[in-house]
Amino acid sequence: MAKILIIDDDPDINQACKLVLEKHGHEVESALSRDSGMKAIADFQPELLVLDVMMDQPDDGIVMARDLRKEGFTAPILMLTGIAKITGLKFDKDDSLVPVDDFQEKPINPGTLVAKIDELLAKKEG
Repeated sequence: MAKILIIDDDPDINQACKLVLEKHGHEVESALSRDSGMKAIADFQPELLVLDVMMDQPDDGIVMARDLRKEGFTAPILMLTGIAKITGLKFDKDDSLVPVDDFQEKPINPGTLVAKIDELLAKKEG
């Protein structure tokens, strides 16, 4: 199974996702901020990243994804967001503006989370 890093400022989201993904055999670490997430990426070397949009700053996740891609990070990024419920705006992946592999609204159903992770990992391997 895969090494997955969850970066979300909500400890409940981190813990819930971690429990679900570990139950499915993945090795999971988590971080609560952009800064701690960047350190965890360097230390843990994840094969997939689950990333929140809004953390300390409203666009932390988007800026982080852009920075990672510029630095050569090629692992899939699944972005979790509640931004549509808060702002009414809907985001989608875009290679330059929002360079992620998929978007999912929070709260995410555990089955959907596992299916999306499996799908992204299969694309990476294929």
